[in-house]
Amino acid sequence: MYIINDVCYAGNLEKEIKITEAKPLAGKMILATFSTGEQRLFDATRLTEAAFQPLTDEAVFRDIRLFHGAITWLDGAIDIAPETVYRDSYPYDAVSR
Repeated sequence: MYIINDVCYAGNLEKEIKITEAKPLAGKMILATFSTGEQRLFDATRLTEAAFQPLTDEAVFRDIRLFHGAITWLDGAIDIAPETVYRDSYPYDAVSR
């Protein structure tokens, strides 16, 4: 539980996270760098809903843009929240690679 401006909220206060860099990789993987400084690998093949169907085109997938810390494609027609990318990704340690 936490309180902001005299309003009580259930759960835990989550720190806002943003993506500061996103690099498309082979196999529909994305190397994302977060505002925390962490780098994580996100498997975009998990995006199977109809809204993400245009990403099956490699040219569309590789044209990643960032907008307010979120990954977008097709001028913002497709996006994915940074919290989702973080939650569904894996830590990446470039030093040991």
